[in-house]
Order: sequence, then structure tokens, then C-alpha cells
Amino acid sequence: MKSYKDVVGFHGHSCPGLALGYRVALAALREMDMTNMSEDEELLAIVENDSCAVDAVQAITGCTFGKGNLLHRDYGKQVYTFIKRPAGRAVRISVDFVSPEETKAEKEMWRRYSRGERSREVLRAVHNRKAKKTRAILDAPEAKLLKITDVDVSLPPGAKIYRSIKCSLCGEKVAEPRARVRDGKAVCIPCYMKE
Repeated sequence: MKSYKDVVGFHGHSCPGLALGYRVALAALREMDMTNMSEDEELLAIVENDSCAVDAVQAITGCTFGKGNLLHRDYGKQVYTFIKRPAGRAVRISVDFVSPEETKAEKEMWRRYSRGERSREVLRAVHNRKAKKTRAILDAPEAKLLKITDVDVSLPPGAKIYRSIKCSLCGEKVAEPRARVRDGKAVCIPCYMKE
């Protein structure tokens, strides 16, 4: 099992979002009675955001866009559904974390940062605040962090592998079902959208 340090190495930095994803991913593996990451498509993750947390989900669970067992639903919610194949057992994990209260000084530094200030003082304060929040997430009892429920879902089909064809305009390869027809020739979506 990968550690939080391993996940930071994959993502590039430590942050509250990554810590949330780490805790979600560990809970998912436990709930699915898995001790290691998914090697193929035996575990499917449906993520409802595109935050740093998703990198932790990929690194810990082995659910990735490339394997086709990570599906993105752009709802902007810190919600993650995991489905174990072939049984179809599914859990929905929503983040229910309440951040530690910010001090007046921390709020002011965040305001300055949000307006584009990158002074040493502001960066140090923002970094310290993020580190404090990250530590709180990593140390929080799971019951105060996550809401885990069993759910009934329709088991999505496995990932499909499509034949690649060349776009008749730019010459780049495109998955055949993504190609469009322009003037009787197969073209990629960007070329199709050009006037």
C-alpha cells in the first residue's frame, strides 16, 4: 500500500485536496476488501470533481483514465463512487470535513494571496495554513471526515479499445468513434470544428 508520501511524489506537492483524496482512496479499498490497487478494471471509480484529490484516488486505487476504470462526472462535488467488479458492490464516499477555523490574520493573508500577492510573508502564511489543514485531514477520525454509504448502481460496461484512423486534414490519429465526417472524409473533432 502506498503511503501519503508516495502520493505526494506522484502529485508533486502536499495539499488539503490531496489529503482528502488519500483518505477517500484508503476508505474505498477497505470497503471493497482490497489490500492493493486495481491491476485492471476490477475496481471502478466515478469521481465528481477534477481536484487534487483525484490524483490520490488514481495513485492509491489504481483507477485511472488510461485503463478506463476512472470516470469523471463534472459536478464539482467532493463525492466518489467505487464499484467492485464483477459483483457490482458499490459505495459512495462524500467528504464531510469541516476545516479548522481560520484566524483573522489567516483570512487576511488568503485575501491578499487571492488578489495575486506573492510576497514571502503571504506565501509563508498560505503554506502554513494549507499544511495545518492537510494535517487536520490526515489526523481526523474517519467518521468526522467522510460519509460512506452503500449504493445501488448499474454496472458500467468495461473500457473499450477503438481502432485509430488518420484525420484527413491534420494527419493525426483519432479514435474511430470520435471522428466526424466533413466533405465525405473522416476528420478529428478540432478539424471538424474549424470553419
